[in-house]
Amino acid sequence: MPLTTTGELVTRAAAHRSAVASFNIITLEHVEAVIAGAESANAPVVLQVSENAVKFRHGRLLPLARAAVAAAERATVPVALHLDHVQSDTLLRQAPDAGFGSVMYDVARLPYADNLAATRAAVDWAHARGLWIEAELGEIGGKDGQAAPDPHAPGARTDPDRARAFVADSGVDALAVAIGTTHAMTTRTAALDHTLLERLAATLDVPLVLHGSSGLPDDELAAAVTGGIAKVNVGTALNIAMTGAIREFLTAHPAAVDSRGYLTVGREAMTRAVTAVIEALDPASARS
Repeated sequence: MPLTTTGELVTRAAAHRSAVASFNIITLEHVEAVIAGAESANAPVVLQVSENAVKFRHGRLLPLARAAVAAAERATVPVALHLDHVQSDTLLRQAPDAGFGSVMYDVARLPYADNLAATRAAVDWAHARGLWIEAELGEIGGKDGQAAPDPHAPGARTDPDRARAFVADSGVDALAVAIGTTHAMTTRTAALDHTLLERLAATLDVPLVLHGSSGLPDDELAAAVTGGIAKVNVGTALNIAMTGAIREFLTAHPAAVDSRGYLTVGREAMTRAVTAVIEALDPASARS
């Protein structure tokens, strides 16, 4: 199936009050697992490559991107390629030629005025090249190994009025909002501020994105979609599944040296995790 775009998938999801699942990929096993899991659930999916993943791959974007595009074109469900949490303008400018249809431009760490100015410049550049662009407002935190801020602290969450002004002045196509999650959570204990989500959904006229979704239990994931989230980002949950399966395999097979053995069980565990997330976003489809 031809590669689709994040914008197409998210716009369609928002119109139907549903959400598209977006998974961060690091290895070829991640790519294969995400697509297999989406095919099992018969749902579209977004493959996300973060700036941190590019750094892990020695700063080279193309090898993983080319593999993702090749796998997506052989998928039986729609697949899009998204460049996630980009802070480097140099990396941003590599996106179109590498097959990406969208970018999450991440300068939320800057003071509001600087965030707005940098995002506006990125949007102008991206739109001129046909890229759909997502930004972030609020404090989600938890990336780069840093301690995450308290998602319940005053000022950490996305203010609806400021968000409306930011979207209008920046021209972004979607906004990641801080409503109670943090990145890199290894327990599913996060709780969303559903009242705030309702206000944001009523205030903004662009699709809303939820980062840090690995920390949410199934009922909160479903409620996020009901409340207006149209794109749900998941990364850590796949790494937990893969690492746990590999650890169990190597414990049971201490003499194993062929990486294919433990990578197979790691990939299978991630596939199951992907399907489970997608089904949690739409419990009715999982029961049908």
